[in-house]
Amino acid sequence: MKRGKKYLESAKLVDRLKLYDPTEAIELVQKTARAKFDETVEAHIRLGVDSRHADQQVRGAVVLPHGTGKDVRVLVFAKGDKAREAEQAGADFVGAEELVTKIQKDNWFEFDVVVATPDMMGVVGRLGRVLGPKGLMPNPKAGTVTMEVEKAVKEIKSGKIEYRLDKTNIIHCPIGKVSFGTEKLLDNFRVLMGAIIKAKPAAAKGQYLKSVVLASTMGPGIKVNAQRIND
Repeated sequence: MKRGKKYLESAKLVDRLKLYDPTEAIELVQKTARAKFDETVEAHIRLGVDSRHADQQVRGAVVLPHGTGKDVRVLVFAKGDKAREAEQAGADFVGAEELVTKIQKDNWFEFDVVVATPDMMGVVGRLGRVLGPKGLMPNPKAGTVTMEVEKAVKEIKSGKIEYRLDKTNIIHCPIGKVSFGTEKLLDNFRVLMGAIIKAKPAAAKGQYLKSVVLASTMGPGIKVNAQRIND
């Protein structure tokens, strides 16, 4: 893969053999973010589990204290009072069967998170094949299948993110924007890591945190010393 001039210049600042302390890593991420837009800072956490086994899944949600810096569009599947509750809480789209049809027929995906009341999951289930691969399927563990619609929407809007393993046993999560500054990014990173460590499955054996890498949208990866996360 051919890299651009800015990326190559940024990569020279990173010692690929070094494990950086979290503060140092976040400061370096900011230095190596050279795009003309406010880049997102992402954490990539490889875990010592096997996601093929149900008892080794790691999935959940956490509210980042400073949010992600992104305006999150929330779609809620609900009816009656719960639909009105979702609208009042600030959901961007609220509906039922008609939204299923719109997604299926118009290939409509103008949303980032899907919330559903439990009674709507039979309807939402028809979208499993299209929402599942995109990581958009509502899930009780992530708090997106709930009767507490108002709480769910407000938390998502204020910075709640979902974390889950991909097929290679890595969790990819945003922890904010470069413009947040070191302190806010560090706060968000520690809260995310705390949640992932707490979610360690009982069936997981050996080293749980295999590697932790931070990077901006267009910047090089920076390895973090996982043992120093709470220092």
